[in-house]
Amino acid sequence: MALLLRTVARQGVCISRPHYSLLYRHAAPMGTTAKEEMNKFWSKNATLNRPMSPHLTIYNWSIPMLMSITHRGTGVGLSGAISVFAAAALVLPGNYPYYLDLIHSLSIGPFLIGLAKLGIAFPVSYHTFNGVRHLYWDIGKGFRIPEVYRTGYTVIGLSIITSLAVAFL
Repeated sequence: MALLLRTVARQGVCISRPHYSLLYRHAAPMGTTAKEEMNKFWSKNATLNRPMSPHLTIYNWSIPMLMSITHRGTGVGLSGAISVFAAAALVLPGNYPYYLDLIHSLSIGPFLIGLAKLGIAFPVSYHTFNGVRHLYWDIGKGFRIPEVYRTGYTVIGLSIITSLAVAFL
């Protein structure tokens, strides 16, 4: 009932045809398809010289933008990897030492093992350090542009140093 009263109280609602205008005020007229409505929308915007909505291809990429995308990507990648590892630990037969011996029997060189460790260490360290940066932002500090760039470069540097130290030392 409240919705009905609110709808009647709005300006522009015609009460003479309550079966149509009261409930479907902004609906497309009967007999038109969605494609026709879309074409009408775009032709009206072209006639009025309205700009297109911005998208990734028109922006100049910046360090904070790349770091935000990388933070989200590492978060999704890490949660996916943990989920796959947990599911494999539940489903696969054997135990951890068995699979560790299997990896050692493949005779993979130390460089490739270091590269694999780097591939695991960098997303973990980057996501952790950038998460600390976000916690710093959550308390309301570090929003000035020079601070954003300085903390961004700090996160990148610490992530590289930490992941190299974990992978190769």
